[in-house]
Amino acid sequence: MNAHTEHFLITGAAGALECALDLPDGDSFAAPRGLALVAHPHPLYGGTMDNKVAQTLARTFTGLGYAAVRMNFRGVGQSAGTHDAGIGETDDMATLLRHMRQRFPALPLALAGFSFGTFVQARLQQRLMQEGAAVQRLVLISAAAGKWAMPDIPANTILIHGELDDTIPLSAVLDWLRPQDIPVTVIPGADHFFHRRLHHIKQLVTGMWDTA
Repeated sequence: MNAHTEHFLITGAAGALECALDLPDGDSFAAPRGLALVAHPHPLYGGTMDNKVAQTLARTFTGLGYAAVRMNFRGVGQSAGTHDAGIGETDDMATLLRHMRQRFPALPLALAGFSFGTFVQARLQQRLMQEGAAVQRLVLISAAAGKWAMPDIPANTILIHGELDDTIPLSAVLDWLRPQDIPVTVIPGADHFFHRRLHHIKQLVTGMWDTA
């Protein structure tokens, strides 16, 4: 993401996983206030950890003082294995979390994802909740409702969706959220990838982060 991005490999169930870590303000000596895991969109449709929305989320969290870590899902970049429909990817994200906890053992945890990545992060949040592990907050951009079986999410989740998203229609997201009574912020005129509207993601997440 920048000259200070730390690239590294960890070992997952299917082999090596390529990861990238950014620290607050790009300063390797800064003390982060939290840890954020960021998940990218569908790997079979060009999704990588360098996706613009994923990078925007990482920048947003470093701006909030968090250490932000991204990972290429199975079969992407230097990550081994093949796509596993979100199941193995959730396991891999849990592996990344365990690895990062060795470096940042006690920091509050945020989980953020874009598109397919929202499915992975919502599943991981549910797993951690069942294990009694705390997640400070979820951030879901273009939540994958109607595409995958999205689980219920915490009431303080930040959800942002594009009005003109033709990959994941807003109506599907509303159908998913309605029984949970959870609001979503809709960006007028935005498509699935938030072309020319990425700044709204950073502004909204930053403005909403310390609320709820």
